[in-house]
This record gives sequence, structure tokens and C-alpha cells, in this order.
Amino acid sequence: MSESEAQPADAEAATGEATKVLEFGLSDETYCLDIGVIDEIVDAGDLTRIPNSPPHVEGVMDLRGRTTSIINPKTIFDIEEGGTRERIIVFDPDAMDDQATVAWIVDEVYQVTDVTPDEVDETTTADDENVHGIVKDEDRFVVWVDPNVATAE
Repeated sequence: MSESEAQPADAEAATGEATKVLEFGLSDETYCLDIGVIDEIVDAGDLTRIPNSPPHVEGVMDLRGRTTSIINPKTIFDIEEGGTRERIIVFDPDAMDDQATVAWIVDEVYQVTDVTPDEVDETTTADDENVHGIVKDEDRFVVWVDPNVATAE
């Protein structure tokens, strides 16, 4: 992955260029992440629970020879549990603040879309460091979340 692909969304937004985001589902809502922080998407498998881990850590699993911490973003974002929990979004360790191998377990992965700065409303989320902004689509809102803040709790 080139440096330009791994740039944070804020850097791209400042230039007015579109950012590619991955849309995914948690319960009944749609969220998105900058694809520059994503390494791969895999099917959910068996997790090994870790005793005395924080509530948002579901466990660990071996992904391509790496022990990967599996995080439940529903716990972090205080979203009601429910859904199928079928997919795992694995983050690129180089794009994460702590360089850890971390992944989120999500209900569904939908699509990759382009988001331009004029489609992002940051005013409604000014006090929430977990949220980059709200993407205004034709007839819906998509919450653009920041994985670094949400995995560090």
C-alpha cells in the first residue's frame, strides 16, 4: 500500500479529493471507515476469549499467522446488540496508532463508495472523537467512524 493510500481521511478531505470508504452494518445502522486503514475482510470464525479483558474485546483469532485482537464496536459505540456478526474487518497495523493487529467484528459489509468533503457533515459530531462525520447520502445517513479512537479504549 502506498503512502498516499494510507493517508488519513482528514488529509484527503483538505485537498477536496474523494475518499474511498467501506460501508458496513452494526445492528440496524450503517457505518463507514476509510479503506486506507483496512488490511482485509474475512468471515467471522471461532474466537479465543481472553480472561479479564475489557468488555469491548471479544477475544483473539489467528489471521494469516498473526494473533489478532477482535473488538466489538457495538460495545464501544454503545449500540444495542443484535445482528449476525458475520464479517471481520482487519485493520492495517501500520495505519493504527499503536501498531497493533486489531479487527472489528461486524454484522455485514456492504460496499466501497467514494465520499467527497461536501458530503460529510462534521458539525453534528464536533464533540465525538470516535466519529469523523456523518455522510449524507441520497436518502440516508452513514456514520463515518475512526478506528484508532475506538480500538484504544
